[in-house]
Amino acid sequence: MIIEKIHSILKNTFGYHQFRPLQQKIIENVLQKRDTLVIMPTGGGKSICYQIPALIFDGMTVVVSPLISLMKDQVEQLQDLGAPALFLNSSLPPEEYQKNFDLVRTQKIKLLYIAPESLLTSRILNLLETIPVECLTIDEAHCISEWGHDFRPEYRQLVRVRQKFKSAVCIALTATATPRVQKDIKDNLGFLESNEFIASFNRPNLFLQIIPKTDPYQQTLQFLDSYKNQSGIIYCFSRRQVDELAAILESQGYSVKPYHAGMEDKERARNQELFIKDDVQIMVATIAFGMGIDKPNIRFVVHYDLPKNIESYYQQIGRAGRDGLRSHCLLLFGYADLSKIRYFLDQKPDPERRIAYQHLDALVAFAESQQCRRLPLLQYFGEEYHEPNCSMCDNCLAGEKKLDDLTIPAQKFLSCVIRTGKIFGANHIIDVLRGSEAEKVLDFGHHQLSTYGIGKEYSKKQWLHLARQFIQQKLLIKDDRYGSLLPTEKALEILRGDQKFYGLIQEEKADFEKRKDFDMAYDRELFEKLRAKRKEIADRANVPPYIVFSDKSLIEMAGFYPRSRSEFLEIHGVGQVKWDKYGPAFMNLIISHCKMNGIEAAPAKRQTVMNLPFVTSEKRRFEQVGELYNNGSSIEQICKVFAVKPATVLRHLFTYFREGNDIRREGLLTHSKLSPEERAAVLETFKEVGSEYLRPAFEALGGQINFRELEILRLYYLADKK
Repeated sequence: MIIEKIHSILKNTFGYHQFRPLQQKIIENVLQKRDTLVIMPTGGGKSICYQIPALIFDGMTVVVSPLISLMKDQVEQLQDLGAPALFLNSSLPPEEYQKNFDLVRTQKIKLLYIAPESLLTSRILNLLETIPVECLTIDEAHCISEWGHDFRPEYRQLVRVRQKFKSAVCIALTATATPRVQKDIKDNLGFLESNEFIASFNRPNLFLQIIPKTDPYQQTLQFLDSYKNQSGIIYCFSRRQVDELAAILESQGYSVKPYHAGMEDKERARNQELFIKDDVQIMVATIAFGMGIDKPNIRFVVHYDLPKNIESYYQQIGRAGRDGLRSHCLLLFGYADLSKIRYFLDQKPDPERRIAYQHLDALVAFAESQQCRRLPLLQYFGEEYHEPNCSMCDNCLAGEKKLDDLTIPAQKFLSCVIRTGKIFGANHIIDVLRGSEAEKVLDFGHHQLSTYGIGKEYSKKQWLHLARQFIQQKLLIKDDRYGSLLPTEKALEILRGDQKFYGLIQEEKADFEKRKDFDMAYDRELFEKLRAKRKEIADRANVPPYIVFSDKSLIEMAGFYPRSRSEFLEIHGVGQVKWDKYGPAFMNLIISHCKMNGIEAAPAKRQTVMNLPFVTSEKRRFEQVGELYNNGSSIEQICKVFAVKPATVLRHLFTYFREGNDIRREGLLTHSKLSPEERAAVLETFKEVGSEYLRPAFEALGGQINFRELEILRLYYLADKK
């Protein structure tokens, strides 16, 4: 009975056809009054995990939220769905505050959003003691932890509220929490049982890209040229940089506003409101912007400057693509930014400074990695990522670059580490190698060493990039406290010439990945008409356009041409309330468009719209691909069906095989361009080093065979074994 009620609210109130991973289990857990910790990425659907129980409970749910803008946004969306929700905070005029206060007191509200500071006041606590509080929801729960990136002392006091309402279930939610932060949250809130639900931190619809920062103004302008009339955020390190960049973009004709803590409160709030309502497309901001933003159609996030740590980076890119559609995350990586951050970190006391440096080092290692971007990013949050190629980051799209034999540069660097006494960091070693006349080099007499000046062939940036590869490949160990480098046994093997070192020399310049429009089967002309209608209705109601319908809803409308109430209710995000409010106006526009363009019928099946995340059949994509291939479809034909590249099909086939299914061998070798001798060498290598991962084979073959070929030959090899 309760399951039916849950699904009824999901469909009729929220307009969704199915739950995302873990949502139903979390809701059932909360309804059973079990304290619950939810770690779920931004855009993963955290809100529904407490909103549906709140609509089922007889009493009220109190939602602790750190920002006024976040409360306002959530309440507007719930009210538009017909749910009894409101907030109490300082932004309300006295008469409206009192009106809301009375609605809570008379038990006419299901969800009350409130800041922790307000919740802890005697007036609010006394109010809540007079009504049944069934659930305490703590949003952005990482603010509880001193190990989190956004610690707030008032969050630590929420345990007092828990003690006052002992019969209320508590649910704590966050998108960014390392295992250590997760433990801190549970310990502080007194969660006795380990009812925790940790979704994947992976955001598969975000394209991740990092390029060297060379000419940031021009790089940004070039990037924005691919995202005309699209919403996006550009993050800068300083207030001055925000103002300068916003002025430059405005002079180039872009719809842009600045946002930082040095602005007047009214101006800041006005700029944010313009952005949320699609009256301004681009926000140039410091990290002060974004935590309370739930705008689903942000198509890009640019880091003009380097963030301080991976948590900040992950949280900020998490503001893109909350509707599940493809969005671009670009980071301009410059070593000068590292110096600025280090200057500020050096002002911190120890051990806080040491922890901050560890976080910064992890970010730099992520930025310089040649692996799939998702590997180090997800590992940081304690999650393993096993896909050999995500197809949604710059490194994976570039394919595996051919590794160069860099044994001699490695020997130069390692020799210099030893000759300088194994007590210096990479910057000093590089100064010696490049023949610097820096005071520190001369004071230590290192200009007299045999390694002095023998590394002038590479720039300082290139040597730093090499140094991090030496650390990643375990030739060197970096002392966390002092930054000094210590050679390992593997380094000694390189120095003796017993082993070779293969790596990459960083290019001095790089271009960003240009935007690629996915081949989605929807009517773009109709989409623009629907978008204009949405803006007209939203402006009239004084709400953000996404409150009316999300971009994903409009894309489905433009793909399926719903021309009846029943067809319209099948669209993502359209429940009974949305239909009653907006359905007829949008449906009439669709009918008119179809008549004007002679469109007779909508696609027969929902699956005909490609590349819409969460619009799926009962079978997973790798199963669909595997069955099509085994039934005789070629890799090229499957590419057309799903609008993907051959590399993606090959990865799906490998997953299909790994799940215990057979793969036909016929036709595989037609995709290989290797000679028979090269194929034989690859197959023999798989016998020696295994086939679970491709990198061991890639390295064993000296980096001479690219990963596309290895994927083909691995499938052929595995199909033969089975």
